[in-house]
Amino acid sequence: MSGCCEEKVFDGLSPGYKRALIAVIAINAVMFVVEMWAGVTSGSQALQADALDFAGDAATYALSLAVIGGSVRTRAMASLVKSGSLALIAIAVLGMTALRFAEGTPPEAQTMSLVALLALAANVTSVIVLLKWRDGDSNVRSVWLCSRNDAIGNVAVIGAGLLVAATASALPDLLVAVLLAGLFLRSSVSIARQAFSELRSDQVEPNCTVGGGENAR
Repeated sequence: MSGCCEEKVFDGLSPGYKRALIAVIAINAVMFVVEMWAGVTSGSQALQADALDFAGDAATYALSLAVIGGSVRTRAMASLVKSGSLALIAIAVLGMTALRFAEGTPPEAQTMSLVALLALAANVTSVIVLLKWRDGDSNVRSVWLCSRNDAIGNVAVIGAGLLVAATASALPDLLVAVLLAGLFLRSSVSIARQAFSELRSDQVEPNCTVGGGENAR
């Protein structure tokens, strides 16, 4: 016998997931301070872009934690807020990059690469912590997507640092900042699409409850 409530999607209602989320929030908050300081002192636009992403992630993960256990609509609306914040970060990064392009001064390549390695370690740790809960509703999946994309972005920043050192040019740093902005926008669209899908499903099937699923352990 099948019904509209048979298929369940993990919605974050798990003590283990909540602990993991708190740990990842702390990692992102610390790395925002470290990377923004390094980005400003070294003149790296890519590091500053990544630092803004750490700040955005810390705030949106806190929002994810706050709405766990809420209705489908509440969680989907929270995901839309996160989608919007990613889009705003992307716009801010593009604006700062445009201003930096006019200056054309290359950043300190060594600082770029070393701090990007530290950021990569932080994001890989977050990915490992969240790996068990990579699938779920838009609220849960948005956390996974952001952490995974951050690790990818850190690899790009490391590569940019090496290219800046080899070319003595600011261009690799600026190009990576633009690529990171594109990555933020892509994630923003992906999260928004899933959230809107959940809102439509909630209207069609108002009596269905989203349960904990197989991952809620």
